[in-house]
Amino acid sequence: MKVKKLLIPVLFLLSANSFAQKIWTKIEAKDGVHYVTNNKEFIDFPLWGKYLFQGKEPVVELNEYGDGFYQLHDQIKRPMIWGIECDEKGALLHKKGFDNSKYILWYQYTTKTEEDDEEDLNWKAVEFTIHTNTLKMFIQGERSKDYKEKASK
Repeated sequence: MKVKKLLIPVLFLLSANSFAQKIWTKIEAKDGVHYVTNNKEFIDFPLWGKYLFQGKEPVVELNEYGDGFYQLHDQIKRPMIWGIECDEKGALLHKKGFDNSKYILWYQYTTKTEEDDEEDLNWKAVEFTIHTNTLKMFIQGERSKDYKEKASK
């Protein structure tokens, strides 16, 4: 009887753990260990979408499940995985300014080209900023996307 009473809570905990959504991913970059997330429950701004350089290529595309494309100047668009830097609990790390917030976007190419060396396949950090006065988001200060403010509830 005692075993049956204990078995139900144990099974519940195991099943809840297996269905839990992953909050963050641990990555290793040249400068050490970092944590990143692309979990929609922890990112409360519409960063998914296409970021253009002066309205055209090179482009960065962030898809909502942590993949997308990153294109450097005068190069082809390449598939990659990405995440916004966070702490071990999934809380985003950022610096708030007067009219903007600055985050770190980490990305890693998922394909290799003939020109790539070991360094090209490492995780790379770039600045991601949200400018509330102009309703624009920037990657590397040059690729931008417009956004709309959330309606107040």
